[in-house]
Amino acid sequence: MEATLPIYTEVENLDFYLKNGLLFCLYHEEPHAVIRENPDANMLNALSHLAGKFPLIVLESESYNKLKSQLLEAKSEEGIGGIEGYETTEEIETFLQNEDLLTSEDSAPIIRYVNSLFLQAVKRRATDIHIETFEYEGDVRFRIDGVLNRIATLKKGAIGSIINRIKVISNLDISETRIPQDGRTKITIAGASVDVRVSILPTYYGEKAVLRLLMKGESIPSLQELGFSEEVYTKLRALLKHSYGMILITGPTGSGKSTTLHSFLKEIDHEHYNIITVEDPVEYNADGINQIQVNEKVNLTFSEALRSILRQDPDVIMVGEMRDKETAKIATQAAMTGHLLLSTLHTNSAAAAIPRLIDMGIDPFLVSSTLIGILAQRLVRLLCPHCKTPYQPTDEDIRYFNLPHDVTLYAPKGCEKCSGTGYMGRRAIGEIIIVDETFAAQIKSGADEQQLRRYLLENTDFKPMFDALRDMVMAGETSIPEAIRIGVKGL
Repeated sequence: MEATLPIYTEVENLDFYLKNGLLFCLYHEEPHAVIRENPDANMLNALSHLAGKFPLIVLESESYNKLKSQLLEAKSEEGIGGIEGYETTEEIETFLQNEDLLTSEDSAPIIRYVNSLFLQAVKRRATDIHIETFEYEGDVRFRIDGVLNRIATLKKGAIGSIINRIKVISNLDISETRIPQDGRTKITIAGASVDVRVSILPTYYGEKAVLRLLMKGESIPSLQELGFSEEVYTKLRALLKHSYGMILITGPTGSGKSTTLHSFLKEIDHEHYNIITVEDPVEYNADGINQIQVNEKVNLTFSEALRSILRQDPDVIMVGEMRDKETAKIATQAAMTGHLLLSTLHTNSAAAAIPRLIDMGIDPFLVSSTLIGILAQRLVRLLCPHCKTPYQPTDEDIRYFNLPHDVTLYAPKGCEKCSGTGYMGRRAIGEIIIVDETFAAQIKSGADEQQLRRYLLENTDFKPMFDALRDMVMAGETSIPEAIRIGVKGL
C-alpha cells in the first residue's frame, strides 16, 4: 500500500463520514473508503451507511492520520468560501463549550470555527482578530472601526486548539509555545482574496494570537473616499502633482496612515511613473507598483532598500515609516534630487513632524527646502444612521467643544444593523500644512512646534483637526464620547 494516497471528496454526506472517522481516497484512480486499524463503533456505523458502494482500505494509524489531515485541509479551504453550509457559529460555540477539543476526532469543528471567524470578521469589517488566553478561559475579539469588541468567551482548551489551527494554516511550529512566532496565510472569502498576517505571543496563561486582515489592492479607497474635508482633499491633490519633494503623513498607530499612503499612490499616474515602495510589512498589494518587503534577517532594512531604490530610476518613492536617522537622511536626499518622497511619522500633530525630523539629524535648512506638505490625521467612527438618538448637550459638552447652546447632538444607541455598537464605518479627518516660502523661513529660523503652530493659525488658512472634529459632532456624524476618544483637544 502506498504511504501517501490522493484524497477523494466527491462523496455525498462527506461531513457525516468525516465526523465519524471514515475517510476516502483514490487508489489506482478508483475511489475507496478508508478506516484505520482497530476501528471504533462510530467508524463501523458510518461504514455500514455506505452499503458497499466503495471498496475498503484499512490503514495503520500514521498513514490514516496523514490522510485525515489532508481531507480536513481540503474541507477547510472549501469551507472558507461556503461556511454557511456548516453549523452556525452559535452551534459551533456550543460544541466548543461542551466538548474536549484536544482529541483528533474533534479537529473538523475547530476548522469550521476558525473558518467562521474569518467569515464573520470580513462581514463585520474587522481589521484584526484577537484570540487571548486567560487562567480558565479565553476571549475572541474583533477590532471593528478601531475598537475591540468581544465575540466569544471559550474554555481554555478550546482557545489552545484554535490557536494551534491558526499555526497550522500559517506554517508555524505548533509544538513551540515559549517564543513569539510570526507568519502569514491567504484566504478566499466569497471570491475575494484576503492576506492574513499572524502574530503569536506567549503570555502568562498561554498563547495570544493576533490576526491582521489585509485587503487586496482593488479595495484600497480612493483619496476622495477617505472622507477628508473638501479643503484638505483639494490641497492633497495639488501636493501630489509635484514631481519632487517630501510629503509626510503623521498620526498615532491605527490612525490610517498606511491606507492614506496607498490612496496617494492610487492618485498618481502609474502608466508614466516608476513607483517603488519599501514597507514593513507590505499590507496592500497594488498593481503597477513595485513593492519591497523589509527583511532585517538578511539586512534588507528601510535604509538599505532606499539606497537600492535610488539606482532604479524611480519617480515616486514611498517609505512605509521613517524609523531611524539613516532612513530619514536618505529619504531627504531622495526628495532633494528630483524624486517625490511619501512617508509617515509617529507624531500627534502636523507641526510636530518638523522638530521630529530635526531631532533625527536633518538640518533645518534641508527640512525647509525638501518638505512640501504634512498631513496629520485620525479616523473617527461614524454614528449608525439607523439608531442614533438626538439629545441636548450638557453645559460641559458646550464648554469642551465651544458649541452653540441650541445645537442638537446625537448619541450611539446600538441596533442589529451596527451589531449593537452604535457606530457604522469611519471617516478620516486631518489638518494639513503646505510648506510655502514664508513657512519654510519659520522652519529655517529654528521655531519650535508651538511657535510654528501659532504662525499657522495667525498667518494662514490652517484649520486644526479639533475644528474638523467639532464640525462632525455638530453635524450629527459622530458623538461626544467618540470625539473625546480621538484625543485632539488642544492640537
